[in-house]
Amino acid sequence: MTSKSDNTRTLLLLHLAVFLAGWTGIFGRLISLSGLPLVWYRIAVSVVTLTAVLLILRRLHLPKARHLWRICGCGFVLAIHWVAFYASIQASNVSVGVACIATTSFFTAFLNLFFNRKEASWKEFLISFVSIVGVLLIFSLDVRYRVGIALGLLCAFAYAVFALMHIRTAEYTGEDSATMLLYELLGGFLFLTLCLPIMHGLRPEAAILPTRPDLIWLVLLGSVFTILPFLLQLHALRRLSAFTVNLAYNLEPVYSIAFAALLFGEIRELSGSFWVGISLVAIAVVIQTLRVRTASLCPERPARREESCSGAAISGVRRGAAVPRRT
Repeated sequence: MTSKSDNTRTLLLLHLAVFLAGWTGIFGRLISLSGLPLVWYRIAVSVVTLTAVLLILRRLHLPKARHLWRICGCGFVLAIHWVAFYASIQASNVSVGVACIATTSFFTAFLNLFFNRKEASWKEFLISFVSIVGVLLIFSLDVRYRVGIALGLLCAFAYAVFALMHIRTAEYTGEDSATMLLYELLGGFLFLTLCLPIMHGLRPEAAILPTRPDLIWLVLLGSVFTILPFLLQLHALRRLSAFTVNLAYNLEPVYSIAFAALLFGEIRELSGSFWVGISLVAIAVVIQTLRVRTASLCPERPARREESCSGAAISGVRRGAAVPRRT
């Protein structure tokens, strides 16, 4: 049984990772490349960084061939998620792109019914609904950024699919989280490498090569803001459900909106609905956080009951299967 102090430390690590995640959307404005080449370079830097870490730790190995294709398949979906994320930011702004991610918790709870055939949890659907209402209020139901919002919803949906695929693949292969991420990144890199010529044929004017400032931002994005947060989360995510992780990341728009306002002047009129929306997102996160902490006080029970008590039933998370961060 997980102690209360362990759960508290785990949640702190998760929220530190969320704070770092708040910066990733900023790179969508700093880097001049469009979404697909931007993510291609990001993954390339991440692969090099994580490979170096695993070599230093002497944990680098090649999974079995029958496992490798399933892991790489998860990477295809992860790549789509990241491309949609940066495309959403570039089609609208940082605030719109990151705010749409708050709908991931709803997609996760809904898709889990089909992926894992779990019974619906009305509590988690209610929490999801609260967070979605918060997102809508943040923008006062603004429809000026329809393309950006549509891409943002695709981004959220893709991550929900990826998280559930990742969990099932981790259970099937038995690979550790760092190895899973490395070969997911390689799968995503291969997928985007095949897509780059198609994009260049459709949009020959789009830049493929980064500028010198772009290179600096890409190295930071692919290492400090991709691999480092993942390593920080590795311990935390082994104790938390996918639903809890997704819901905690609903605080990412709060950080990103603040950073974008500070750096790019993305300040709109902060009406009453804006503050109500931010409050609802924060309340949803706090409620789920309290549910996770309360789970540590539940007495040990058979696996089926214990999973329900911890809030893992709706997310279908296997303990030890860490899901990579969203953005």
